[in-house]
Amino acid sequence: MTERKSFLFLQGHHSKFWLQLADALKAEGHAVAKVRLSGQDWLYWPRLGARSYRGPKAGWRPWLDAYLADEGITDVIYYADRHPWNIDALDAAKAAGVRAWTIEFGYLRPNWLTLEPEAMGAFSRFPKDPDVIRRLGAPGPDDPHDDAALYPSGFIAEAMADIGMYASTIAGFGFYPHYRLDLPFSIFTHYYHWIATLLSERRDERAARAVQARCATADSDYTLFAMQLAQDYQIRASSPYGDYAEMIEEVLDSMARAAPATRRLVVKMHPLDSDYLNWRRRVPEMARRRGLGGRVDLIRGGDLGLLIRHAKGAVMANSTVGLHSIRAGTPVKVLGSAVYDMPGLTHQGSLDSFWTAPEPVDHTLEAALVRALAREIQIKGSFFHPEGRKRAVAEAVERLTRRPFPDWAR
Repeated sequence: MTERKSFLFLQGHHSKFWLQLADALKAEGHAVAKVRLSGQDWLYWPRLGARSYRGPKAGWRPWLDAYLADEGITDVIYYADRHPWNIDALDAAKAAGVRAWTIEFGYLRPNWLTLEPEAMGAFSRFPKDPDVIRRLGAPGPDDPHDDAALYPSGFIAEAMADIGMYASTIAGFGFYPHYRLDLPFSIFTHYYHWIATLLSERRDERAARAVQARCATADSDYTLFAMQLAQDYQIRASSPYGDYAEMIEEVLDSMARAAPATRRLVVKMHPLDSDYLNWRRRVPEMARRRGLGGRVDLIRGGDLGLLIRHAKGAVMANSTVGLHSIRAGTPVKVLGSAVYDMPGLTHQGSLDSFWTAPEPVDHTLEAALVRALAREIQIKGSFFHPEGRKRAVAEAVERLTRRPFPDWAR
């Protein structure tokens, strides 16, 4: 018989996923509790029975320590493990001997979500020893086999969910006076830049296709630089860069110093970047200052798969583009902390050496990593697609209630 557990839900993804997972756990006989910290918790958990913490951030940890003990909580679940309030929640869970879980978008995309003990990125406890990965990812009947976009969501669904999250949080400031959005920019500035970005979308796509056509030729010689969102916790908490511009400058300095004279750099913006940091202007300026003006292309749009396949290599902080590149056999250099950054999969030498002597991908190890991720910390499904949510909820319930906590996370 499955042990009865008591789950505490903190802030979740801005979709119906959180409530549906809670309902599924309750249907299995487990206890479910919810603590609200902001207005968005009311929007995505509009039910009676939840507790609200409205005090200052400094009081959150002692309040939660007492709550975990008083309510007999066995598991804490949150979205965005590096959010300041969730960092305190993880520390409280560890101190109380309570299991902590983070749920996020998947490492394996599309069609997957991450359900990982405690934290992701630089704070993940998932093993990076190739021998352990080979053991965890030994071939078996449960091998992941499809990469098709089974659960598409589209830009509009995600954009509307973002607007709902930000608007509800701002609307709740009066009731939750100590909670603020953990963003390095004004949300109004963010949406102002999104308007300009959307207006230039067709022009950007045409420009990207022109660069892409050149990249697809037999004699193309370029490295792909996959940009990430500067405000993402993967940059702010799982990379050594306090300012994302520092990373761009490091790559350009290395290119000027060590890359072959024929090598180009294709800098691909993240599809959800509003360009509030004005990369369209700044990246070309950075390149010109280093004598690279004619060798660096900044694009928004294009076919990522094609760009990966034809590239001599791919550079990023820790983007999931790195895992896509590894699976395509394209050498990868990671400048932050990534779950896939290990000998045999990524270049372990310097960035300077990557331009001319990138370490190849061990495809046997790559296949083992994909299997290990799928078995240990990935669940099939989607936050937005109804059928994808249903599948993800079912797999999450299985992982949370019927499988032991992984040995590697103890």
